[in-house]
Amino acid sequence: MLSELALLQFRSHRQSRLSFDARPVAIYGPNGAGKTNILEAVSLLSPGRGLRRASGDELMRRAEAVGWKIRATAGLHEIETSAQPGAARTVTIDGKAAAQVALGRILRILWLVPAMDRLWIEGAEGRRRFLDRMTLSFVPGHAEAVLAYEKAMRERNRLLKDQVSDAAWYHALEGQMAASAAQISAHRAEALTRIAAAQLDAATAFPAAHLTIEGAGPEDLAAALSAGRRRDLAAGRTLEGPHRADLIATYAEKATPAAQCSTGEQKALLISLLLANARALAGEATVLLLDEVAAHLDAGRRAALYDEICALPAQVMMTGTGAELFDSLGPRGQYLEVTESAGTSGVTPVAR
Repeated sequence: MLSELALLQFRSHRQSRLSFDARPVAIYGPNGAGKTNILEAVSLLSPGRGLRRASGDELMRRAEAVGWKIRATAGLHEIETSAQPGAARTVTIDGKAAAQVALGRILRILWLVPAMDRLWIEGAEGRRRFLDRMTLSFVPGHAEAVLAYEKAMRERNRLLKDQVSDAAWYHALEGQMAASAAQISAHRAEALTRIAAAQLDAATAFPAAHLTIEGAGPEDLAAALSAGRRRDLAAGRTLEGPHRADLIATYAEKATPAAQCSTGEQKALLISLLLANARALAGEATVLLLDEVAAHLDAGRRAALYDEICALPAQVMMTGTGAELFDSLGPRGQYLEVTESAGTSGVTPVAR
């Protein structure tokens, strides 16, 4: 569990120090106060660019522009991640430099943010990221497989753009891509299997989603890449493989594709999947980040959500514009009020 969090020169937070207990955390305050910045900081305790996919320079306070730092205590581990202007993000774990992928073995961090509300009706890229975030929570090594695949594909794409036709240049890269692709596909399939099991017979107020993966490429990817080089040369990029996959969701009870569901149903499906993901991770140190999750739920659905959250084997952090949004959570929650003055956020614990 995440017990301590310190933000230094991060977004609107000049210096904020937070402590957490085992209860769900409700973070409230007006728009622009800096609530989501706290969730974003927590999301950066996992591999990748966090819930907003921001660059390192975008994360620092503009007033000082001296870089930023996040420190956290998670179980027995001390984590620090930071970046100086123009430099890449660094990570230390227990005082030793570490690769970002190592973070995935300490905390399994999941999130739902308003930008994801259109996940089912926009491009496949966002759904692949959603799929890979779920997959990473189950298989921390998935990050290495994805990085290896993308590195080999970038080198192959460079050859394609330079119109290199010599097969010898492609053979090793295509073998590397095929080996990594097999791992990626196996990891993704495992994630969907575990999500399906977590949804089965679950006592939940949110609809179950049936998930499938389309367009992941053939089983023998190396042969397909070799056979497709002429086509890829014309396109200047690799047109087949797991980087082209799409996550397809169906509202199980209605047998309706998520893309054809109402806005409310699409949101409910997303919440359902995040809850199932957290349930399936029982026994792991899991953190679930829900940004403005209650804003578009009626009172009954909010109460049901909080009941489920309190039963999860996970640490949950939520944001909302007003304390009243969390009334049905009551004393089961820990409350933080976020305010902003002259561009600087302040955080105050509130007893309820």
